[in-house]
Amino acid sequence: MANINGKGIAQNSYDAIVVGSGVSGGWAAKELCEKGLKTIVLERGRDVKHGEYPTAFQDSWDMENRGVLTAEENARHFKQVRTGFMKKDKIHWFVDDKRNPYQEDKRFDWIRGYHTGGRSLTWGRQCYRWSEMDFEANAKEGIAIDWPIRYKDIAPWYDYVEGFVGISGQKMGLPQLPDGVFQKPMDMNCLEKHVKERIEKEFPGRYMTIGRSANLTEALNGRGPCQFRNRCVRGCPYGAYFSSNSTTLPAAENTGNLTLRPYSIVTEVIYDSDSGKAKGVRIVDQQTRESIEYFASVIFLNASAIGSTAIMLNSKSDRFPDGLGNDSGELGHNLMDHHFRIGAAGVFEGMEDQYYTGRRPNGIYIPRFRNLDEGSDRNYVRGFGYQGRARRMDWNEVADKPGFGAEFKDSLIKPGSWYMSITGFGECLPYHENRMYLHKDKTDEWGMPVVVFDAGWKQNELNMRIDMGNDAAEMLEASGLKDVEIFDYHSTIGEGIHEMGTARMGDDPKTAVLNGNNQVHGAPNVYVTDGACMTSASCVNPSITYMALTARASNHAVEELKKGNI
Repeated sequence: MANINGKGIAQNSYDAIVVGSGVSGGWAAKELCEKGLKTIVLERGRDVKHGEYPTAFQDSWDMENRGVLTAEENARHFKQVRTGFMKKDKIHWFVDDKRNPYQEDKRFDWIRGYHTGGRSLTWGRQCYRWSEMDFEANAKEGIAIDWPIRYKDIAPWYDYVEGFVGISGQKMGLPQLPDGVFQKPMDMNCLEKHVKERIEKEFPGRYMTIGRSANLTEALNGRGPCQFRNRCVRGCPYGAYFSSNSTTLPAAENTGNLTLRPYSIVTEVIYDSDSGKAKGVRIVDQQTRESIEYFASVIFLNASAIGSTAIMLNSKSDRFPDGLGNDSGELGHNLMDHHFRIGAAGVFEGMEDQYYTGRRPNGIYIPRFRNLDEGSDRNYVRGFGYQGRARRMDWNEVADKPGFGAEFKDSLIKPGSWYMSITGFGECLPYHENRMYLHKDKTDEWGMPVVVFDAGWKQNELNMRIDMGNDAAEMLEASGLKDVEIFDYHSTIGEGIHEMGTARMGDDPKTAVLNGNNQVHGAPNVYVTDGACMTSASCVNPSITYMALTARASNHAVEELKKGNI
């Protein structure tokens, strides 16, 4: 991919600009390039080519101190480490919090990766379609504003992206979890199959399936299949899971229409009051601190929900004194995430003669079963699903027990008891008061105002969490597990890494930032198709929805360009 460094409108002009190269940015690049647009992708971090994954083949003993972070590493990543997600084997995919600061009126765990591919290299890969009830819920319940689209508007785009991404999974025929285009599902192990059978027998209307995951079970377009190493977050040299690096960006590059410019921190979108459209973006080169402008007919913001909204808030003009497209005053508001880290776990006696093969990079999924029908008796709206897995315990089971000698040593390498844990993922409502904003005075070293978070869970989420714990324990106990305990690790907003809603879609520019085609109200050649666009949160992982919305918006942008409308 070509890297550029130049000045001048002619030299820095393209048909399209894409800001960000992660899950949605990669899709925007692919679609726009394949439709013939000369496209520049502006990535604020370093370039990472597919296969340049430094720890992909390392074991713990290959790493200094067996992979334990040093005091200096903990100090430099002091916010990234507090979630427990960041370890030595993947520290290179997480930002330095000292160089990339943010502030919190209330705690918010903003997990970021600034490099080509972004969080598409570290995401959890779970892919579940939204249902019709998800798109209708706001309108039916009188919460926030209505979505400007419905399931039928996005369903063909789910088909389109799933066929290219490669999703393994099982069709179920459930209205609350629409089926998709799937490769063959991964196998559940013996205890998971047992629990599935018991849950579906004891609790009519509840179901359990293998996770729908962007891990290939069959080779696809030169990628994969999955090797069952479960080292996905390090980067997959086989391309066996979807990332921008292995999948969409190479497709874009193959067209000859792609230019990728790393170390490009986009600070604002340049609005042209004469045309009523944006004409380009302004960047600061991360390394040289040089300010450069790039120009294009269409601009896609895909810097993540927080990143894209921060750029828009910083894009002030006479027409938009409070930020690009912010006629509604909703820009930065309605910040959502999924609350989780609550569920139950227990042990199972029996099946000691059975085991499983490899390290499956996927778990089970129990779709939402609460509040599916009108007239619910719950003291909250919306619902939750569960993710989890069963496994044989290992040497950790006896590590804190007394013992010595050959017999004790032998016990450390024998499979332990069967153990199963399930964790709920619950929907957060779109509250106007949950917000992010830009600090008035403090900036980072590149001159960009620091983001500040002021958001948290409210009573609806707290009420839901009671069921999330109790229902988990109820299902495991009914499945014959022993010593079942409810756990609640008190999820923090941001920790789910599913930030959504800060530039929401809606038909009315008085209440929404984007229209039903993901265009900015008042600047129709600017599209936002990452998590910022979401009008509500559902309870399922959102990335496949970002991909579908991006493909749909890219098609719309090209058609509008052909018509001369943007």
